[in-house]
Amino acid sequence: MKAIQNIKHSLLFLSLFTVVYCSAQQQSPNPWKDDYRDISSLENYKSWGTYNVHDPAILKVGDTYYMYSTDAIFFQRRNQGEKRPDVKMGNIQVRSSKDLVNWKFEGWAFDSIPQEARNWVLTHADNKGATNIWAPYPVQYKNKFRLYYCVSAFGLQTSYIGMAESDSPLGPWVLKGEVVKTKRGDRMNAIDPSIVTDATTGKMWMHYGSYFGGLYAVELSKETGFPVLAGDQGHFVATRAHIRKDNIEAPEIIYNPVFKKYYLFTSYDPLMTTYNVRVGRADKPEGPFVDYFGNDLRDTINHYPILTHPYQFKNHAGWAGTGHCGVFANEKGEFFMAHQSRLSPDNQLMVLHVREVKWTADGWPVVSPERFAGNAGNTVSKSNMAGNWEIIRIQDAKTDRQLEFGQILWGEGQLRPTEINASQAVTFCKNGKMKGSDGKWKFDAKKGLSLILKDETISNLIVFAGHDWENETETILFTGLDKNGCSVWGKKVK
Repeated sequence: MKAIQNIKHSLLFLSLFTVVYCSAQQQSPNPWKDDYRDISSLENYKSWGTYNVHDPAILKVGDTYYMYSTDAIFFQRRNQGEKRPDVKMGNIQVRSSKDLVNWKFEGWAFDSIPQEARNWVLTHADNKGATNIWAPYPVQYKNKFRLYYCVSAFGLQTSYIGMAESDSPLGPWVLKGEVVKTKRGDRMNAIDPSIVTDATTGKMWMHYGSYFGGLYAVELSKETGFPVLAGDQGHFVATRAHIRKDNIEAPEIIYNPVFKKYYLFTSYDPLMTTYNVRVGRADKPEGPFVDYFGNDLRDTINHYPILTHPYQFKNHAGWAGTGHCGVFANEKGEFFMAHQSRLSPDNQLMVLHVREVKWTADGWPVVSPERFAGNAGNTVSKSNMAGNWEIIRIQDAKTDRQLEFGQILWGEGQLRPTEINASQAVTFCKNGKMKGSDGKWKFDAKKGLSLILKDETISNLIVFAGHDWENETETILFTGLDKNGCSVWGKKVK
């Protein structure tokens, strides 16, 4: 639903081969600072903007983007919120933006956790849980807006996905009831919904699930927003290796009309530390989905490509928890990914990251190494490429933690040195050689950037203009995939 169904082919391919850049690096202050502790308290909630964002989902209506997210607040006691009638803690945060950069905090979607959902969770979880609404997802159908939401008990399959409707993306919302619910003993977990409409048949599908049993897809009625078959929990679409230990969650399903494929984004690993985004694709929204190497996402292996992972550029503490994404397109055919990120080293501050999504020639999505800042510039030439760069290889964490329900144990919330992908400084020399690495580089306006790093060749890297958040300037960026299905990021720093 969030992807535009009628985008012309030329628009997306234009984004592959048209590169813009400010001919001289231009200083540009960041629109948001990363450490927001000075305004994190509730009395400052109208100024939060990109702060305290967790599990974002975005819907564009007219010229405005609306974002709905889990009500996760840094270091906030619930009783403090209960003393304020304008604060609806535990419910869905709502923001709006015209440009994906400047966000206005609109408030909370609901006044309280829906009672039917609370009753289901508390009854089937020994009177535990149901203290928060998780992972909302917005859908527009005709002149109605639907907001899907989740209520759950941590560590159990006891969960409830409900739906509310409104005539406006800002509410008020009328509760409509249960979509899918699960309990102990069920294979799946009713949380983290995402919805797409089949471009050929018009059928609507919801993908959901986390940890327990993997991810599932269920057909919905377009007219009602509920399962076509009452009580249907759907069919199995994705898992990973070591499902009882390692986490998979947060499915996000979109359609790309250029490649005529449905893309299922998933999040791996603990949300506070090594959270990362993978993706598979299919010819139909119900699957079967395959990964970069043609493996079925239902196979019990880890899947690729990997698009995000904790990372660190120089002059910055780095980011953890780079997962649970929302992916969407605008009317121009430009795709974006929104996700939470946690500021290292403590990993408690939750900041919205919006990244441009680019597409490889063979139809795989990759994301920008930097957050979107709405910048534009001039065409990049080979002469613009020479200079100092930082390159990041996005790879799996090389540690194995003791986890509980796919999450880290309390007190282990900081990244270990081998769990963050740090940048390497290199120089692109005018003669095509690279200082700081035993390698070479080659740039072609149509084919993109190619790197030779020792004996490894990485081709067709996509080059484009962007914003350097660490150094607060406009610059050149690149992104792409290596032969192992791992993202390769770069930015020019001088």
